Amino acid sequence: MPVTENPYESQFALHPPHLPASWQVSMKQQLIFDAELIRRYDRSGPRYTSYPTVAQFHAGLSEDDYRTWAQHSNEDPIPRPLSIYIHIPFCDTVCFYCACNKIVTGDHSRAISYLEHLYQEIEMQGKLFDPDRRVEQLHWGGGTPTFLEPGQIRELMEVVRRNFSLADDDNGEFSIEIDPRSVTRQKLETLRDTGFNRISMGVQDFDPRVQKAVNRIQDEDQTREVLEMSRQLGFRSINMDLMYGLPFQSVESFGETLKRTVSIGPDRIAVYNYAHLPERFKPQRRIAEDDLPSPDEKLDILQHTIELLTGSGYVYIGMDHFARPDDELAVAQRNGTLHRNFQGYSTKAECDLIGLGVTAIGKVCDNYDQNVRDLEEYYRLIEAGRLPLERGYELEPDDLLRREIIQDLICHFTLDIRELEKKWRFSFANNFTDEIGELEQMENDGLLALDEDILQILPAGRLLVRNICMVFDRYQDESKSEKTFSKVI
Repeated sequence: MPVTENPYESQFALHPPHLPASWQVSMKQQLIFDAELIRRYDRSGPRYTSYPTVAQFHAGLSEDDYRTWAQHSNEDPIPRPLSIYIHIPFCDTVCFYCACNKIVTGDHSRAISYLEHLYQEIEMQGKLFDPDRRVEQLHWGGGTPTFLEPGQIRELMEVVRRNFSLADDDNGEFSIEIDPRSVTRQKLETLRDTGFNRISMGVQDFDPRVQKAVNRIQDEDQTREVLEMSRQLGFRSINMDLMYGLPFQSVESFGETLKRTVSIGPDRIAVYNYAHLPERFKPQRRIAEDDLPSPDEKLDILQHTIELLTGSGYVYIGMDHFARPDDELAVAQRNGTLHRNFQGYSTKAECDLIGLGVTAIGKVCDNYDQNVRDLEEYYRLIEAGRLPLERGYELEPDDLLRREIIQDLICHFTLDIRELEKKWRFSFANNFTDEIGELEQMENDGLLALDEDILQILPAGRLLVRNICMVFDRYQDESKSEKTFSKVI
């Protein structure tokens, strides 16, 4: 069984100048890669950016419901801070692997009408929340937010500031997804000037053959230059997205991409598993299934990825995320304050999230909402003076309890059962009889340790944390999951 218990002694251990040697000594992340266990547990399941997941959202949500949630959130004795997500759906070109909500167009004038309607939605939403509620987290996603020109970026941010109280001391978590192919220094300067302090850039793979197969040609020098400019401009955290399981990838070829990524030196690296679902996502039909790595090769790529990144000083945060030990994600995990939301792992816990733009998802007063997914319908509702809501979910007490359990497990690999029982005034053993039976089987397999006081995910179970979370998901339907969600590995 391949084991990586002290990755800093790995044969892949690199010691680049930007990672102090003291980190290799002080950080001892425990992670075991057990291929047999992974094969046994590798089923489809949610990524748990929410619980319940979007699969449970329904069209019964009304605008009155949402307004009531917003009012109740304002009336809390200590109102939560706000988080804002803005969806920019446009992309210049289509990446064949992509499963995001996007509109592919080379016509940049299409952004003009979209922004006009988005401004109206921002104004409508701004009126629902008390002005003294500070926005501590802001994220622009897509699509490609850097599809917008510098003047449009500046104007959009000004509209947000007019309608919401944005943190202006650079302590907020203000992030944006960028495409290095569409970013100039002027655009980066605009982002930093308007308050952004974190960026996430898509890369996927530096191998030219892989890039051609997925229709994303991206020069390594260009990527490196964008990161270096971002550092010069004072962005506090820089993430790079990679993807394994793409056409023509091998352990050796993806290993080269990893080494190049480490040499560039991002603060965070996300290594996503490519889920080939051409029946759901049309662009993926242009990827030949025969060109994809076999399941065994894919597992080997994952193992090599973990060994190389942890051997290079990155901490395994969870799921597919790695971070340098001084990055805020790693610090939050050590401090027990890491959180997970629709943007992934975050340092900002328990904000009310306002989703803006077509398809955007929000969470207000512990309930979920999502905007319409059709652009013309989005325009029609905005022009009628209505919030462009399509569906959502109102949580019950049992949902809130299970959500807290899943949050603790997926962020910290542990659950303090006694503290949970005190807070919720219930018996864990009596309430989760069936779940404990499943957990005991996982304990026999070495994934976790369980007693009356604590559930601890062990090193062999950390890669399978989604499976452990699924035990507490009362909506799980395995046959439906195969069609709805990606494989856990």
